[in-house]
Amino acid sequence: MKYLRHLYVQVLVAVVLGSLVGHFQPEFGTALQPLGDAFIKAVKMLIGPIIFSTIVIGIGGMRDLRKVGRVGLKALVYFEILTTLALLIGLLVVNWVQPGAGIHASASDLAGTSSYAAAAEKLTLVGFLLNIIPTTFVGAFASGEILQVLLIAVLCGVAAAQLGEKAETAIHLLEVLFKILMRVVGIIMLFAPLAAFGAMAFTVGKYGLESLASLAKLLLSVYLTMGAFIVLVLGAVMRLVGLSLWRYLRYIREEILLVIGTSSSEPALPGMLAKLERLGCARPIVGLVLPTGYSFNLDGTCIYLTMAAVFVAQATDTPLTLLQQLGIVGILLLTSKGAAAVTGGGFVTLSATLKSTHVIPENGLSLIIGIDRFMSEARAVTNLIGNGVAVIAVAAWEGELDRERARQVLAGETPPSGQP
Repeated sequence: MKYLRHLYVQVLVAVVLGSLVGHFQPEFGTALQPLGDAFIKAVKMLIGPIIFSTIVIGIGGMRDLRKVGRVGLKALVYFEILTTLALLIGLLVVNWVQPGAGIHASASDLAGTSSYAAAAEKLTLVGFLLNIIPTTFVGAFASGEILQVLLIAVLCGVAAAQLGEKAETAIHLLEVLFKILMRVVGIIMLFAPLAAFGAMAFTVGKYGLESLASLAKLLLSVYLTMGAFIVLVLGAVMRLVGLSLWRYLRYIREEILLVIGTSSSEPALPGMLAKLERLGCARPIVGLVLPTGYSFNLDGTCIYLTMAAVFVAQATDTPLTLLQQLGIVGILLLTSKGAAAVTGGGFVTLSATLKSTHVIPENGLSLIIGIDRFMSEARAVTNLIGNGVAVIAVAAWEGELDRERARQVLAGETPPSGQP
């Protein structure tokens, strides 16, 4: 019974119970949706202030602004390499497995997806860049746009670094605010099992386990591909750093199960910030790289996008040349960066991509609506794991990773006295 005291065990039990309730009592399960939605909203209301305080404290304490630019550049280079790999791996697997072959769906008979058209417009290059700039300072926090908060935080952090000692009082107040916010997160996390129960009951109750059967080949392909990406690609990155991927996954198991339960990686952000800093990554690196990764390093989303796009082409008997498929990858290198800035993320990005190709029928998206919710869990978990590895990799690249401390923490040992 002592294991039930651990949050990850409670969430795991809640996920199983929620799935059973959704399967056997679908109407009741569907009615439990507000439990998951309320929890996600409660965490989201804290993400803006947490990101702001973390980044301003980190950059403000650096004093060396060239280092800020260097860290940002290294992070973007890493993000671009990993997301390109994810896109190409997804493309390779979907062509090999061909999950859509044999469906022979007629695009003219499929339901439209016009409800995503307006959101997809935000994924143009100009729209994406303009969306980074908030209308007002407070508006960035009110809208919950991570990139907007990130922009304001970086500007304030740079200003604090330039002011030096004159900004110490403000930095100290932000440190106190950060500690208060993390305590609030701890209180909200007490309700994580209830949220996971409600979210899983809704998912299974609304879409049903039956919806998995008809598209099981695509669903299984996506899950296996993301699993292989985590083990092979992210595992290779961790080996280069000198750490164990398995121990890292065990270290963040609570956050992983929280993401599985809620189908969103955002509720795990506060916990990841604290755990990566405890692991031995410098606070400025954690504060700058992790929030940025939520928009620019979506490994799971990239795998899903290429596989889903080509699946629709296969299912509607739309022939694609190798050049056309590489063109889709090129488009996704841009549109995938805006997935986090739009409600409905991956699905909206996919809609915008198909619309840009003028080859794959956009109406074909109706084929995967039923299982998109199930795939969103896989891509959210992959995004979460990938962003944590990104922080560790950039910290090591910058020489700001305490490897000995990281090995101790991942081994379950207590850090030396005097360290947080």
